[in-house]
Amino acid sequence: MKIEFGQHIIEFHAEYGPRKKISIHINPTGLITVKAPNDTSDDVVMSAVKQHGNKIMEQLHAIEKARETPKTREYEDQGKFLHLGKYHSLHELIETKDRNEDELKRDLKKFYFSSCKKIVEERIKIYQKQLKVKPRTIEVVESRKQWGSCSSDKQLTFNYRLAMAPIEVIDYVIIHELCHLTHMNHDRSFWRRVGSVMPDYKVKEEFLARYGQAMTL
Repeated sequence: MKIEFGQHIIEFHAEYGPRKKISIHINPTGLITVKAPNDTSDDVVMSAVKQHGNKIMEQLHAIEKARETPKTREYEDQGKFLHLGKYHSLHELIETKDRNEDELKRDLKKFYFSSCKKIVEERIKIYQKQLKVKPRTIEVVESRKQWGSCSSDKQLTFNYRLAMAPIEVIDYVIIHELCHLTHMNHDRSFWRRVGSVMPDYKVKEEFLARYGQAMTL
């Protein structure tokens, strides 16, 4: 969903559930999620976003400014690294005691590989059942260009850096590659299939295009 706010467009994802009031969440990479009670109308959700428009734009501006300033990765206890869309201190992700920088870099990459494999294997079971497809193999790899891929012999690969993304963005890449098992090209049938499982897939695409560069070591 999206609204116009002054000269800006605010795009957001709405989640509905058994809650009493509307709340707006912006994660460290700028993804906006509006959580609302069941049966809340679109007009009410958009009105709530517009009401908090100034605050939302301030936070988005701060995130953009932070992204524009190149930061040297700090491989120390309090160094900040993304995992599932949130920043964590390095010591929250891996053991840091008595390790030098090279060892920390190596262990952190191993952590992301392991985390990505675990998440993909768990989430793919959900969507392969929904899509009635099954890959021959699943592999986590290091890639500079692709978040995922599907070969003609039904082998799926996923970029280990996906472990840095919010879970709903990981889900999008999984759905995307599973849909390639029946539609190898990005034709209308392919995108209809993706949209049947994840109607707001374009929001996830835009997230990767916009914030993918920040998801790195």
